Amino acid sequence: MGQATRTRDQRSPRALDASMDLLKQIAEHPIDPDYAVVAAREADRRKRHSTSSRVAFAVIAVIVGTLFTVAALQTTRSRPVVAKERDQLVARIKTAEANRARLRDEENELAAENARLRSTGLGNDAQAERLRTHLSDLESRTGAAAVTGPGLKIIVDDGTGQSQSGAQVSNQVLDVDLQVLVNGLWTAGAEAIQINGQRLTALTAIREAGQAITVNYRSLTPPYEVDAIGSPQTLQARLLETSAGPWWNALKENQGMRYDVSPADQLRLNGVPGLTVRTGRTR
Repeated sequence: MGQATRTRDQRSPRALDASMDLLKQIAEHPIDPDYAVVAAREADRRKRHSTSSRVAFAVIAVIVGTLFTVAALQTTRSRPVVAKERDQLVARIKTAEANRARLRDEENELAAENARLRSTGLGNDAQAERLRTHLSDLESRTGAAAVTGPGLKIIVDDGTGQSQSGAQVSNQVLDVDLQVLVNGLWTAGAEAIQINGQRLTALTAIREAGQAITVNYRSLTPPYEVDAIGSPQTLQARLLETSAGPWWNALKENQGMRYDVSPADQLRLNGVPGLTVRTGRTR
């Protein structure tokens, strides 16, 4: 029995936390070192990206600022040129208007001289007087000469209404609206008609050109004043019986357009300069 054996009690004691190494490591190092390395790399990448983004934004801002500066300089330099061109255009328009007024005056003078020569050329006997009367009547009917007399004064204008969604919309007078009104007046028995001083003849066209309505190739602006010579009571009553009456009453009620009809004791309708009567026939 020379070899001694060590009993259980004689063994060296174990550390109390020896079995807790894994838990202790997890508690002291909750994040795996690899994750920390990856997180550091990502933070560095974001930092570099943020720096490059700021640099790119600064470059773009400089470029945009340069473009605005160049545009402002070009605008400033071209402003005198634009102003000069505008002044030249205004001067040309004024010159053209002056020439047109001068030519119109010459036309009126020549028309008056032509009428005087025609009157004297017919002679002074009874037959010449009948011819002058007949010619004057034809000129009045065709629109070559001015006419006066009682009739109707009708004012029409744009209006405002509501769309299907309830929004306010602008309802403009169209060329077809004036055409319907004029045709209704002719049907009602009007002897002569003019719109905003433009006498209507057999050669007159009422049409739209861009945003304006033209009569005798002259652009008109609202409100539109339609003068018609004839019996005021008869014209107004018969106008309601034509298609123009219901048409314009509907525009007034549904579209909010202006449609005012009033009798006039005395109207003067201008003649159309340059209109010459060559042949004519009365019924």
